Amino acid sequence: MYMKIGLFFGSTTCYTEMAGEKIRDNINMLVGYPCVTLHNIAFNQTDSMSKYDFMIFGIPTWDYGELQEDWEKHWEDIDSIHLQGKTIALYGLGDQIGYPDWFQDAMGYLWHKVRKLGAHTIGAWPNKDYVFNDSKALNEDKTFFVGLALDDENQSHACDENIAKWCEQILKEYYSLKQ
Repeated sequence: MYMKIGLFFGSTTCYTEMAGEKIRDNINMLVGYPCVTLHNIAFNQTDSMSKYDFMIFGIPTWDYGELQEDWEKHWEDIDSIHLQGKTIALYGLGDQIGYPDWFQDAMGYLWHKVRKLGAHTIGAWPNKDYVFNDSKALNEDKTFFVGLALDDENQSHACDENIAKWCEQILKEYYSLKQ
């Protein structure tokens, strides 16, 4: 099965973009051909999302649980995109030590939005190796994040390994959906 994946990110300080590039490179290596196309939502229209069946969204959480500015600018536009039946994996960046009460909140907001619009989400990530008080990005039983949680500020040593594992995970989950 030949696949095309659109990776859409917003990145003020370029850490979310750098994580997206690592995700792209890992997936392209695992699949064996270049299938991931990066889209910085600051420069690309959100309507290009509709041409992909499989997407990855990258969003950092700012300050006290706020959306990153590029995502915020397009937040209402997303409501008009046909996401019914699309598969979406999310990754987020946050600071669990500096903002322990809002860790990865923006990823949670985005997850709820795409689910409400009918997208199927994959890529839940265990929260056991993080230290934080609360997050809007936790699943119902609070044992998993709704996507890959990255903290380049406090856990930079784990980011590359977690990205590699998560890329394998989401490809397996996507392939199992398509069988």
